[in-house]
Amino acid sequence: EGGVHARRVAVDFPFLALLVSGGHCQILKCLGIGRYEILGGTIDDSLGEAFDKVARLLSLPAPNGGGPAVESLAREGNPRAIPLPIPMSQRKDCDFSYAGLKTSVRSHATKLAARRGLVEIDDLSEQDKADVAASFQHVAIRHVEQRLNRAMDRLVADGEEMRSLVVVGGVAANQELRGRLQRLCEERKEGEWRMFVPPPRLCTDQGAMSAWAAVERIMVGSSDDPVGHDVFARFPFGEL
Repeated sequence: EGGVHARRVAVDFPFLALLVSGGHCQILKCLGIGRYEILGGTIDDSLGEAFDKVARLLSLPAPNGGGPAVESLAREGNPRAIPLPIPMSQRKDCDFSYAGLKTSVRSHATKLAARRGLVEIDDLSEQDKADVAASFQHVAIRHVEQRLNRAMDRLVADGEEMRSLVVVGGVAANQELRGRLQRLCEERKEGEWRMFVPPPRLCTDQGAMSAWAAVERIMVGSSDDPVGHDVFARFPFGEL
């Protein structure tokens, strides 16, 4: 909820939200404070988790996390060097899956190392690693584009008039993702969508997100008395 409200200061309800982080990928209809409808969610690995695992696979130094490390290296690579499959491209829902893509990246990197006469993926040249990173990032974002387009198509088919997209979560700091989603919004056939996304420095600031979500709830008189409530480590977001 904190992520959803991180950019809410600039956009009115209702709006469509895309949450892309190390723990979740979700597409939500945001109808009001505490009123959300989940259109799609994470089946297995999240996008941020997949970035982290690819960074470890390539033995990248990642003082700020695997996402920035892969993004930086990908700028030097060819995004079509390795033919990776787009996850669940035949499924007509809005859910996300990155476990298969992660496995495919490992498989292709292993075969590439073998073709180079190398024993370990870690021994690949920087250019080969850059091509792996760029190919992964390209297909990972293509998966997001497909799911988001399906969600937007569903809203249009249902007669919904919302045309605002809010992109939040740690992976929202990725510049390639931001640029491609902006183009997606501009090229929608029913008319341009407006995209809202926090500054990169706030995309990973969980404290700021949670604090702002609390402010929003307090402003509408929403408060939780701790007496008489159960505590859950995980709770379905749509049932808040």
